[in-house]
Amino acid sequence: MADDQAAVRDGLVALLSVTPGVEVVGEAADGAAAVAAAETLRPDVVLMDLRMPGMDGVEATRQIGQSAPGVRIVVLTTHADDASILKALRAGATGYLTKESGRAEIARAIEAAASGQSVLDDGVAATLLAAAVDVPASVDLTPREAEVLTLIARGKSNTEIAEELFVSAATVKTHINNLFAKIGVRDRVQAVRYALRHGLD
Repeated sequence: MADDQAAVRDGLVALLSVTPGVEVVGEAADGAAAVAAAETLRPDVVLMDLRMPGMDGVEATRQIGQSAPGVRIVVLTTHADDASILKALRAGATGYLTKESGRAEIARAIEAAASGQSVLDDGVAATLLAAAVDVPASVDLTPREAEVLTLIARGKSNTEIAEELFVSAATVKTHINNLFAKIGVRDRVQAVRYALRHGLD
């Protein structure tokens, strides 16, 4: 848990300590301390504030991605402007929530990030929705594949995508395999970054 405000850290640690499946293994008051803790403790997930003194959360996210690439970063911040969102996701964050999120949302984001999936605040998902449908002309996605990419960017699981599109989970898996092959990615996190790279630059 990385946040420069002690009261916020204490509150979140208390909240997460009683959340099933979550164990808080460390705290940091700034970006440099977050990087050091991630390298030493190797947690599954870091909850990262963006605005901190010294090294900010974006740079800390970037450095953790380089020095501890197995550690996933979920941004938890009061800032939901486009610039902050894009900087964090491009630095390697796999999730982005505001501090208005409840315990269930935060726990879901931690669980998703630990399994390599992305969970995004509704406002972030709306930004990615616009990006996901604006893929390069050289990539020949079918309308359904573009729709699946949009839903992946919104953090939906295969089961949730199947329910939303009224198709089987096997059909969703086929669409995802075809989609990933076409855009040259291996997982959902890379697919979200692809949408950002090609739709929002």
